[in-house]
Amino acid sequence: MIRIDHVGSTTDANGKNGANGIHPVASRATSSRPLSVLIIGAGIGGLTAAIALRKQGHDVQIFEQSAFSRETGAAIHLAPNTNGILRRLGIFAEEFGANPMEKLTEYTAVGEVTRTIDLREPNKEWQHPWLLAHRIELHNKLKVAATDPNEGGSVQLRTSSKVVTIDSVSATIALEDGTTIKGDIVIGADGVHSVARTVIVNDSDDYKPFGSGKSAFRFLVPRQLALEDPVTKPFAETQGNLLIWYGNDRRVVMYPTSDNSILNFVCIHPEAETSDDSGEGWDQTSNLEKLLQVYASFDPALLKLLAKADPLNIKIWTLLDMKVIPNWTKERLTLLGDAAHPFLPHQGQGAGVAIEDAAALAVVLPLGTKSEEVAERLVLYEDIRKERADKIQQFSRLAGADLDSQDKKDMYGFTNYNFGHDEWDNSTQRFREWQWKRIPNAYWRMPIAFGPMPGPRQTHMGLVRSGLESTFTTASIKFKTSRTMLQNLFPPGRRGWRFKSPGTVAYASFSQTTLNKMEWLGGSGYKHIGLYVHGVEYEKKDGSVVSGSYLPILFESLTDPIVSGREELGMPKLYTSVDVYRRSNSYRMRTGWEGALWGDFLLEGLTEVDPSTQTGSISGDADAGILAYKYIPKAGKENKGIAAEEHVVWDPFNEATTTPRPQKTYIASKASFKIDPLDWEQLPTLYHIISRLAELPVYEIMGAKVVEGVGVPDVSTARPIE
Repeated sequence: MIRIDHVGSTTDANGKNGANGIHPVASRATSSRPLSVLIIGAGIGGLTAAIALRKQGHDVQIFEQSAFSRETGAAIHLAPNTNGILRRLGIFAEEFGANPMEKLTEYTAVGEVTRTIDLREPNKEWQHPWLLAHRIELHNKLKVAATDPNEGGSVQLRTSSKVVTIDSVSATIALEDGTTIKGDIVIGADGVHSVARTVIVNDSDDYKPFGSGKSAFRFLVPRQLALEDPVTKPFAETQGNLLIWYGNDRRVVMYPTSDNSILNFVCIHPEAETSDDSGEGWDQTSNLEKLLQVYASFDPALLKLLAKADPLNIKIWTLLDMKVIPNWTKERLTLLGDAAHPFLPHQGQGAGVAIEDAAALAVVLPLGTKSEEVAERLVLYEDIRKERADKIQQFSRLAGADLDSQDKKDMYGFTNYNFGHDEWDNSTQRFREWQWKRIPNAYWRMPIAFGPMPGPRQTHMGLVRSGLESTFTTASIKFKTSRTMLQNLFPPGRRGWRFKSPGTVAYASFSQTTLNKMEWLGGSGYKHIGLYVHGVEYEKKDGSVVSGSYLPILFESLTDPIVSGREELGMPKLYTSVDVYRRSNSYRMRTGWEGALWGDFLLEGLTEVDPSTQTGSISGDADAGILAYKYIPKAGKENKGIAAEEHVVWDPFNEATTTPRPQKTYIASKASFKIDPLDWEQLPTLYHIISRLAELPVYEIMGAKVVEGVGVPDVSTARPIE
């Protein structure tokens, strides 16, 4: 089954398929059951929703009350925010005659030019072109795409199928002929007189459409007719030019469509002047005499242009408005387009916002969405869309206000808000964030822009990782050294640190572990080596004492565990290369930085012994856990030396999520190590550390061993000690 791949196809500057940009696709899990989607209404919004949801892999049924036997002709704005969605769905309006919007010219009612804007250069700031399309051609293209047998999911378009009742709990609709159909979700895309809306608002009279006080004539005129007349030719000779003539309480809007071959007219005026002719549908017939009478005070040249309209094709309709409804969704039912937010036509955004609604719905309902999840996804859809739709609805009211209105309107601000938006991208991010918030105890660390961070302890989506089958090989050398030198490696100036023993000798181990079959690293692994100081105590502020091995430094050979260990756990990790030479009777480790070798650790005379006879841990001794110190500096040069976070870290071994299971143990008859501090030039980031390690005297090697086993703890038990 085809998924969302086409929706996520990449586009170049012209919106055609290009090499840059990879978009997320829906899950390809063939076992995911598609949703049964019932869409009421096969207008622009309903068909767009059908296309997008089919591309997600869902099964769609569309119920349209009309027979599509007669469709009204008019043009439509495909603004950049709209066009971007259509292009993601594979619909390029240029292919069916849409032409670019290239110029805006404004006149007074008597024909004086008040403003002219060449839009060709300003329009380059939008990702997608601003096009002027023929509504019938767009609708036809959407019908073809929605019913394409080669797309994902299935589809059934049922015309002459009027929906009369809807059960929002069971997602069941009933048709006028008594037929009932049950789905997983019902989408009310049934326009301004929506049946679905009455269910949402409990049939409240407060949320029914009402006349805005304006009506509009609509008609088309062949551009050639205007060009052939010297009086009207100036209005039509510039391609892509939208012209507006403003009277105080009325206006005429004209723009070309269909490859600049047809001029589209919308003539908005007080409803009372044509109340006998106008109706609430889009196809009420008016007459030319009435049109010219309404605009009798306008420029005679404009009247001559209006007179070229075919009297039989002049339509008039009442411009309806409606109060903002409190919500769009109820259980498994939701609204889209005019059913949710009928717009006045003054910004040309009605169809565009319906198309945006459709995109948002598809994003929050990817293949794999379970039927029982539909209601909460619809709440999310409404949360994503409602504020923007309500705002554009209000902008449209303001944009259509009479010239003497005291309402403030910022047309540039309106345009920037409308055009500067991509609902697919917006909904995708909102859906991501919604999913992230549902992850219990998600790990967040830099960079947070990409969501919770996968790591040793969790997947990107917060699923707990397992280290049960991961392998380890730990080689450790325990030695006697100076307690008075080791204690100088305690966190400087911090209270509470001490050795158990008052003596001046102490014990420490260099312990190197090679990890493999790590799930979080795709089955690979890495190496680390650290200095573990045994017999250390930390006295907490309440006077209680915790004993374990102190870890002043842990070197690792891979960036990922270094970053996760420092940020999530507070472990003192830095990078070093670790090369291991394993032979039949020896085990050698060499450490370095960019080719400069600073450590050489050797275990010789290895003899295998029974693992059950040995004790110990990753630290090289039988410790209760590891003590470390987390310090994160505060950002800003004025904050040097100030910590954003600092505390003692405690990782108790007896609480480990996975218990290591030693398989083989080898005891060395001889062991040694040599640390060469080199100099600042050779170790520019490590010299201050390696030189301190090189100072440690070795009074005696106490023992050395190699342990191989299965099961690697994720160290998730590490935490602030107080």
